[in-house]
Amino acid sequence: MKPIARHIEETGISADQLITATGLDGKLVRAIIRGNHTASPSQRQRLAAALGVSTDDISWGHAVPPVEYMRGTGRQSERPT
Repeated sequence: MKPIARHIEETGISADQLITATGLDGKLVRAIIRGNHTASPSQRQRLAAALGVSTDDISWGHAVPPVEYMRGTGRQSERPT
């Protein structure tokens, strides 16, 4: 299983071509490609068919960015009000 972005890269299809082939909303397809949205079962079928692969060949999980911690001056309760 590979992420959908990898399948797109390997097939050479553009995001616009994928959008046209699936009939799905452009913002939605781009969010799925970036890993910011998990596709529904029907969306998965349409995307996989457009790429010529099975829905089982694509990993559909969210791509969660790592948490970045900011340095502060101490605990919030110690700050003057």
